[in-house]
Amino acid sequence: MNRHLCYALLLIFTACTTAEVDNGASWDPVALVDPFIGTGAHGHTYPGATVPFGMVQLSPDNGTSGWDWCSGYHYSDSILIGFSHTHLSGTGIGDLGDVRLMPASIEVDLIKPYKNRNDLDYAARYTHEDETASPGYYQVRMTDSDINVELTATNRVGMHRYTFPADAARTVILDLAFAFNWDRTMQSRITRVSDTLIAGYRYSKGWAADQRVYFAIAFSEAFRPISVIGDMLESPKGAYDFIGGNLRASVSFPTYQNASELMVKTAISSASVEGAIAGLGEVPHWDFEQVKEQAAAEWRKELNKVRVADTDTALLRTFYTALYHTNMAPVTYSDAKGSYKAADSSVVDADYTRYDIFSLWDTFRAAHPLMTILQPDRVNDMIRSLLAHYEEYGYLPVWSLLGNETNTMTGYHAIPVIVDAYFKGYRDYDIALAYEAMIVSAMQDIRGVQFFKKYGYIPSELEVESVTKNLEYAYDDWCIAQMAKDLGNTEDYEYFMERAASYRKLFDQETGFMRGKLVNGNWREPFDPKHSAHRVGTDYTEGNAWQHSWFVPHDVQGLISLHGGQQPFVAKLDQLFSEDSEITGENISSDISGLIGQYAHGNEPSHHIAYLYNYAGQPWKTQSTVRQILLTQYNDQPEGLCGNEDCGQMSAWYVFSALGFYPVNPAEGIYVIGSPLFDEASLQVSGDQAFTVIAENNSFENQYIQSATLDEVALNRSYLTHDEIMKGGVLKLQMGATPNERWAVTSAGFPPSMSKE
Repeated sequence: MNRHLCYALLLIFTACTTAEVDNGASWDPVALVDPFIGTGAHGHTYPGATVPFGMVQLSPDNGTSGWDWCSGYHYSDSILIGFSHTHLSGTGIGDLGDVRLMPASIEVDLIKPYKNRNDLDYAARYTHEDETASPGYYQVRMTDSDINVELTATNRVGMHRYTFPADAARTVILDLAFAFNWDRTMQSRITRVSDTLIAGYRYSKGWAADQRVYFAIAFSEAFRPISVIGDMLESPKGAYDFIGGNLRASVSFPTYQNASELMVKTAISSASVEGAIAGLGEVPHWDFEQVKEQAAAEWRKELNKVRVADTDTALLRTFYTALYHTNMAPVTYSDAKGSYKAADSSVVDADYTRYDIFSLWDTFRAAHPLMTILQPDRVNDMIRSLLAHYEEYGYLPVWSLLGNETNTMTGYHAIPVIVDAYFKGYRDYDIALAYEAMIVSAMQDIRGVQFFKKYGYIPSELEVESVTKNLEYAYDDWCIAQMAKDLGNTEDYEYFMERAASYRKLFDQETGFMRGKLVNGNWREPFDPKHSAHRVGTDYTEGNAWQHSWFVPHDVQGLISLHGGQQPFVAKLDQLFSEDSEITGENISSDISGLIGQYAHGNEPSHHIAYLYNYAGQPWKTQSTVRQILLTQYNDQPEGLCGNEDCGQMSAWYVFSALGFYPVNPAEGIYVIGSPLFDEASLQVSGDQAFTVIAENNSFENQYIQSATLDEVALNRSYLTHDEIMKGGVLKLQMGATPNERWAVTSAGFPPSMSKE
């Protein structure tokens, strides 16, 4: 079927399924969030309980190894093995799942060997009819045991409420051994502290090479003597202290004739058991409902920072779940005592909130720019966290995972995050240290940078993914140059601006693509712009030439010039979205998803591309293309994300684009205007100050901007500045069903390119 026809049918279907929503004082955005969105297909999100940027992510685990179980849970599954306290949101690699608890109503044979989850006596079936979730809360009734499980959380504590049926044995399994995907236990410890408290740790190796989680688990009732098994079991402090390679414990409680509740509180730390025990102080009581309501209130505060008006409940669920997902990472990493395990494996005491889980290849694009608007109280501490990693490890993080540098993905994208914050006025950190960290990270002799410095580009035969790395380093170097200029470092400015222009060396005028170039200056052959090879023998990261040839966000006008001007550039963009969606090769990256032509919205390198029409004088094509992506690549079902959520980036694109603008160059403080999805949207930018976008005569058909005003003054440019948004005001757009080919079509109305040169 023709893709344009599919799009039209979607619009007709959606328009016929709208429902009125009360946007008055009683309206609650928490009720519009569905944590199951993204748990199906390749979204890789988890449905469990957490608070905004919380240390604890208490969520169910299926116990299945596989790419679509990177978060520990997938909507297609029907087996549970427990509820652990750390999870990744939407990543493409699986890890964590630490400190897993599972209630059982049978006597569990811990000695029984296992190879997979089917060998676990306590694995339990469930159905989605018996499962619910909302921000800060998760519930499931397990079919086999008829135990009802409820979960909620504070920042550092996960709280469980188990309701056992009458006359059932009451057992809780603590499993520090069973692991799936990349993770495995290296050493573990379980210690009985009192008749209601156990503590210990789990050291593991996986994507995070040296992960350490200390825990303190408090029960609402006294337990009987616990049973512990494991590899090479030792008891250095007597019968109540166990150290081993793969510890599992069975904790038993009295049986009651009537249905009964048992509650559990678990706090964690990466530094010490003492830090975990101190964390229990966040919940000094056993009032589950109070904790649940507190978690909902924290989410309500965050979600209320953006108010949108619409009558379509599906769109509202999609939007507020996306906003919810942008508040899940990075996570709080310093414990209740301010301590954390550093990247050099030392224990550090911080006088600020240390954050970690920085998926920077993804989140530098839109998730972090969104935080500069909606999370002003957190941005400085996030920059401090990046700089702490530099002091501990020697370089800024590439992809940091709970005190570990994974070196996953390309670029050194902590740099645009720092530069973006710096130019937006976030400077409560050591600026000299930040500048030093950026220079050192950009001058490293690993990850292809050594070739970049030697040849002025990265030769294809010397470094895998050479084109992607070269383009991303060029952008990051432009960011360094802007800060160098602002700090008066002329020599550094000129050097990094020269490196920022290196993208030109990879552009092939004949094909119109960025291509792999050999040491001798010849193009790598053969060349197929649709070819994908995942991480091996390729010039592109998780994609192909069609998807990666547009990444020059710092110099879009320079890229347009390479194409021969606006018309050839627009024609190539048009071809990107209309080309057939065949991907060639024998090792195609599974990350290529959400295809519209060769545009792949399911992976981050494509995210800015639809907005490039604005730079070439045809903003109406941005408007229609962005609307198409909004309405075809997201929905309110478990399969509602067309690719990995990636710690908030996939959702940040949706939040920005639904509001009507997007940061093409995420370190420039410029937002390129698209086509707002809602009739009205208001962002709380500071105190009572709000920035409001009003789209008059807006509808699915009326997707084109006819005219615009900013604070009642005619706006004839297709971008906004960060300062304009943060001072509050009203952007009013008149919408229509046909393109206005006279609005923002001259160079004076184009978004800046090389604006800080």
